[in-house]
Amino acid sequence: MLAINEVIAAGYRSLRHIRFPVGPLSVFVGANGTGKTNLYRSLQLLQSAASGTLTHDLAAEGGFDSVYWAGRRSAGEPVRVRLGVCLSGDGAGDYNLEYAVETGLVQAAGGVVLGAGFKLEPQVKAETLVYEAHRRPKKLLDRQGPRGHCLDEEGVKRPLGGEILPSETALNSLQDAAAFPDLHLARRTMLEWRFFHGFRTDAGSVLRQPCLAVTSPTLASDGSNLAAVFATLAHIREDTDDLDQAFNDAFPGARLVIPEPDRFATFGVVFPDYPKRVFQPSELSDGTLHFLALAGALLSYRLPPFIALNEPETSLHPDLLEPLARMIVAASRRTQVWLVTHSEPLADAIARHGGVSPRRVVKQKGETWIDGLRLSGDFAEDENEEA
Repeated sequence: MLAINEVIAAGYRSLRHIRFPVGPLSVFVGANGTGKTNLYRSLQLLQSAASGTLTHDLAAEGGFDSVYWAGRRSAGEPVRVRLGVCLSGDGAGDYNLEYAVETGLVQAAGGVVLGAGFKLEPQVKAETLVYEAHRRPKKLLDRQGPRGHCLDEEGVKRPLGGEILPSETALNSLQDAAAFPDLHLARRTMLEWRFFHGFRTDAGSVLRQPCLAVTSPTLASDGSNLAAVFATLAHIREDTDDLDQAFNDAFPGARLVIPEPDRFATFGVVFPDYPKRVFQPSELSDGTLHFLALAGALLSYRLPPFIALNEPETSLHPDLLEPLARMIVAASRRTQVWLVTHSEPLADAIARHGGVSPRRVVKQKGETWIDGLRLSGDFAEDENEEA
């Protein structure tokens, strides 16, 4: 799998134009309303490009009236949302892929829509995939409007043709892995990213229900296979040491019970005040259940190549922030972890345990920015990191 080196977003909500690096553990902290969630959402939309749902997901956000940069812009500036990501091979710094996609409104003249599409639907205007090895870039995918081409494994240009609609991405449409291996690798990597933006913990939550007993090395984004993730650790991998330590760290004296499943998998908790009673998921507090879901996301048998967390501290008691920080740092040793939070205590705890200083998200004249970020896309020297 490939790691994320850099993210680019322009014209999306409060992100006028921003390019920033991403490391093994990235923490962004800021007040409500600064645009932290827009940073998170831009990564989700890149995954949507890989799954082929980008224009649908933009439309679901309210269309371009809602998602496009609403601040001051130059006269005649095209209405475009541009998203991009730079990926590199693990341990291969000379192998890089940069994917970028631009979306805009359908072309119209005299109130008449030109080409295939509805009047207000978002459409893909441009799409590129650039391969760089030994500092020699090669454009593997180059799409401009309805036309474009893609280089196959032999280096031969293949026209995209008319089979790809303006509402579709070439990244998702060109699924011949043998002909387009780099495109396939980029798409597969992005599809395996996981985004965790809170978990439902109400009475009807999937976290409170048994799930099918199917080996589950990775937690689903909604947590629906949490019991199976725990059962996989306990009865397939036969190693719950990290999970047990994290749970005892958060709830001293308590014990997580993971029975061997039959058709369904489940779990329970024994608390020190009631040593002979197993509390089922339906009986657990929202905070306890939320922490367990985060444990499933961060300590599962096989972590995805990238984990994004949006305000994971929600509904957690302050005493649980230190244990959560330790889980996040531990996960970052196995995969990339990226999170946004407005909790200063959580950001400080991650800095203590992980040695990574949080980046502060601010808003300047309606534009989301990151303190210390240069226009060139790198951060100014941090005295604490130098020390």
